[in-house]
Amino acid sequence: MDKIRFGIIGIGAMGSNHVQSFFDEKITDGVLTAVCDIDSKKTEPLQAKGVKIFSSETEMYKSGEIDAVLIATPHYFHPPQAVAAMENNIHVMIEKPAGVYTKHVREMNEVAARSNVVFAIMYQQRTNSDFQKMREMVQNGDIGELKRTNWIITDWYRSQAYYNTGGWRATWKGEGGGVLLNQCPHNLDLWQWICGMPSKVTAFCHEGKWHKIEVEDDVTAYVEYPNGATGVFITSTADSPGTNRFEVTGDKGKLVYENNQLEFFKLKQSEREFNAENTTMFGAPEYKKSTIKTDKQYSAHPGAISAFVDKILNRGELFASGEEGINGLTISNAMHLSSWLGKTIPIPLDEDLFLAELKRRYKH
Repeated sequence: MDKIRFGIIGIGAMGSNHVQSFFDEKITDGVLTAVCDIDSKKTEPLQAKGVKIFSSETEMYKSGEIDAVLIATPHYFHPPQAVAAMENNIHVMIEKPAGVYTKHVREMNEVAARSNVVFAIMYQQRTNSDFQKMREMVQNGDIGELKRTNWIITDWYRSQAYYNTGGWRATWKGEGGGVLLNQCPHNLDLWQWICGMPSKVTAFCHEGKWHKIEVEDDVTAYVEYPNGATGVFITSTADSPGTNRFEVTGDKGKLVYENNQLEFFKLKQSEREFNAENTTMFGAPEYKKSTIKTDKQYSAHPGAISAFVDKILNRGELFASGEEGINGLTISNAMHLSSWLGKTIPIPLDEDLFLAELKRRYKH
């Protein structure tokens, strides 16, 4: 197999970007052969370029025209469309988030485990060399034992006009959430990918605080980790100018990512050791600040898709397996449930309770 033949489901903003990546030949050994969307106005222009047009994903899966599919539809459709592809022996890459609720995603992952296809999720921010370096340094113990994480990610500004563009957008029944489900899945994924999964979540999700929407547009969450470390995650679509500052603190130092720059504050001595030995009233550990140099590579969506192709062709690894999509979603589900119930939510969370509470918020 020289080239992997792709189909794309959903030719909206994200799907259209993926279409263009194929036309611009940014996907290594991948070729676009089919698209599927219920809106013929979006697909008809592609027919003239030799792309097969389908209005049903089932027809596309059974057509013999594709080896792999990119799913870029509204969030609720990701699991069922992925499962149907797997059952037709089609390799699958889903857009973020993996789904709306973890019970649905877990069922998808179980099908993936039984299938022989490659399953990936579009966490393209993992292609960023700065985040890769942060993970390496945390995993290697360069900052010591984890003590604290803080991510202020409020540079997701969206005006009311943005929310007015689609009837499904910013609704519980159509999108399944707001800033946590639309803008922040990448941040939640990176947060857990670099620092690990929290064990408890307490969150305050303000719904329609700054916009005329029914879902959350302002979130402040507190988490605890299994080792006793703590973390704070703050996000909003109404701060302007916004902030993107990610701090990870351990007993041997601190990493700070801001303005596309990664800085390391390395302690001369472990804070815990210093604290035990220090005898002066206002003594503090000495540290050395340095800027961590990386190659600043960020291959983004084309890089993630090309890695997917490499995995199918048995010559490389994914940036993110599809099964990993449940991790960040677990955190956002816990944040929502904590806010709805007004209490701390342990992880793993009660998936049936979350789904019941979510459905109570559907507006018919």
